[in-house]
Parts: sequence; structure tokens; C-alpha cells
Amino acid sequence: MPAKTEFLLIGGGFASAHCAAELRRRGADGDVMLVGREPEPPYERPPLSKEYLRGESGREDAYVNPVSWYEENAVELRTGTNVMSLDLEGRVAKLQGGEEVGFEKALLATGANVNILRVEGAAQEGIHYLRAFGNSDAIREAAESAERVVVIGGSYIGCEVAASLTSKGTECAMVMMEEVTLSRTFGEEVGRWFHELLESKGIEIHGGETLEAFEGDGDVRGVVTESGKVVEGDMVVVGAGVKPDVMLAQRAGLEVEDGITCDETLQSSVEGIYAAGDVCSYESRVHGRRLRVEHWDVAMQQGTHAARSMLGDAKPYEVVPYFFSDLADWASLESVGPATDWDEIVWRGDREAGEFAVFYLKDGKVTGALTVERSEDLAHARTLLVEGVERRLCGGKAAVGRP
Repeated sequence: MPAKTEFLLIGGGFASAHCAAELRRRGADGDVMLVGREPEPPYERPPLSKEYLRGESGREDAYVNPVSWYEENAVELRTGTNVMSLDLEGRVAKLQGGEEVGFEKALLATGANVNILRVEGAAQEGIHYLRAFGNSDAIREAAESAERVVVIGGSYIGCEVAASLTSKGTECAMVMMEEVTLSRTFGEEVGRWFHELLESKGIEIHGGETLEAFEGDGDVRGVVTESGKVVEGDMVVVGAGVKPDVMLAQRAGLEVEDGITCDETLQSSVEGIYAAGDVCSYESRVHGRRLRVEHWDVAMQQGTHAARSMLGDAKPYEVVPYFFSDLADWASLESVGPATDWDEIVWRGDREAGEFAVFYLKDGKVTGALTVERSEDLAHARTLLVEGVERRLCGGKAAVGRP
């Protein structure tokens, strides 16, 4: 007979840790098992490209809970263990090594895998990807002796890594498909502010370039773009996005389309099976469409909400997604949304001083907002986004924040 647990939490990350904590906080007394493939207990990933990469914090600083918390709260923690298969009808999971575990309800929070670039020269030494502690350790160690680092990608990871390494004295160049950093998320007008900030700190940016090959003779010595541009460097860090890890869900027969398909309570296509974090594609009442978000705060909020749903509190998940990013100590941005479509941008504050807010509007309604050193504007943006009201006019301008 297989071992049994009431709640099986699959994925050793932020979402599962917060699901476990909420189950216990709400008085669930059934057995809880949290299974993760990484050797570490659940931890926060944002520091990997920021303070942990810069050597300003340790591993335990990123742990969601102290290691002792799991035993103290009767949560069975299985690190370094993969769930190989799920029998959803029989409610049995097969773990790495052949052990079987019966369960009543489950959370799939299996996260995402980095996109590996399959181009010429990809087997060279010195090409790094960032997803776990070990990756960040390897990048930090290699950067200490590197004269120049090439960073591939102009979104969050690429910008954060380039900023962190530059702040520690390592010369960096960025190569990216978009013309302007962060423009895929915030548009070129807003992205330009961050682009110019990075350049002002000495980062060389090559926009509008697609990687064709890694150069080297066993050890990477730079990259070549499709336009023929050569960008030299003695190590490369790739930030080419991620894809949701839905393999286990697919094999189990769950409905999958750009993530695990869930309803507004985060329940999947099978009753009693929930998803959270990078893999969760849910019906958002706030946005009026299906949404999947890859960010730290969303994993936390969804893991917490999934626990409540598991315990019978089947309310819709209506949290407005929140994002943040730190570019060394140069700028801290926060945003809510996400805004995927807009026809107007309203700026508030002082761009030159690095204290401003940007509101994204579509047909007169706020769809998202970004702030730098003006966090208080986010609460107003959340309210306007949730209410979905037409912009409030004040002196002929949209009253969407302080001047």
C-alpha cells in the first residue's frame, strides 16, 4: 500500500511553500507533503539576479521559511525528489525511485524551465543560464575573473544581471532582439528610460540584434548576431525567457494550453487538483480574460489562494498581479497589471530625478501602471484597474495619480 497524505504539493518553490503555510494557518490538520526537485527548501528566486548574485546575501536569506519550520508545522518536506507521474483517478503519485504516495488534493506548482538557445557554438564553456542557486553561484564566480560579460536578452533577467555585474565592477554588454530594454513589457517610450539608465552606467547595449552563434574554441569568446555584428566577451549569460513546466500535468491528462488550464478559483480541469505560479493559466475576473503570470508575488498569492480553495473556500482569485525589479541600487521599479494593450500613456512625477509613475490606458481605462520610487501610486492604479471606470478628468487631464 502506498503512503498517504491529504495534501500533496508538487514543486519546491514559492507557491507550494505559501500553500503549506496557509493550510496550517487556517487549521488544516491533515497530512501535508511538499515535494521539490531542487536540493534546497523552498526559496525566493528574485535575489538570484540581484543581491545574492552580488554576494550581498546568503542562501538562507532567500528561504521562504526557516528549515525547521517544516518539521515544526508537520509539513513533510521532500527535497531533491521528482514526481514522475500522477494517477488522478486513483489519486496516486509516483515519486523518483518508485515510491508511491496516495493523496486527496494536490497543487501543481512545477514552475518553469529556461529557454535554451540552440545555435551554433552552444556547447562552448562559459555560457550560463540563471534559474537556481547553483547557476547564480557559477555566474558570480566566473564574473570575478571575466574581463567582459555578454548578456543575451533585454527583459528583467538580462537587465538585472547586467546591472548587478556592472555594479560589482565587471564590464557588460547586452545583445537583445528588442530595440529598447524592457520594451516588450512597458513599451519603447517607458523602456527608453531604463535603457538610458543602463547605458549611463557603462553598459553597452546592442538592440535589434538576433543571436546567430556563440564564438569560441571550446571556451566562449563572444557572440555573433544575424546582422554579422561580433560582440566579444569571455563569458555569456543568457536571459531568453522561460516556458511553463507542464510535462507532469500533460502526462496526467490535465487540460493544458500555455500552462495548466484553471478556472477562476485556480482549480484545474480535474476536481481537487489546483495550480499556482508560473504554470497556472487562470480565468481572471479582473482582466476579463485568461492570464498566466511569471512573477514572485503572483506565485505567493496563488499558492495562498489555492490552499483556501482546497479547504472549501472557493472564491475567485481576484488579486491584481504585482511585479518588481531592482537594477542594482540605481533604480527600483514596481508595476501592476499587466498592461498588454494600451492607446495612451500618462506620466506623473519627475523623470529626470528618477521618481515617476506611468499609467497605461486603453479606451480611457487604466490597464496597468509602473512606478519608480513612487510606490504609493500603485494602490490608486489597482483601484482604477479593478473598478474599470472611465478615467476621471481633472483640468482636462486624466486624474490617475499625483502630479
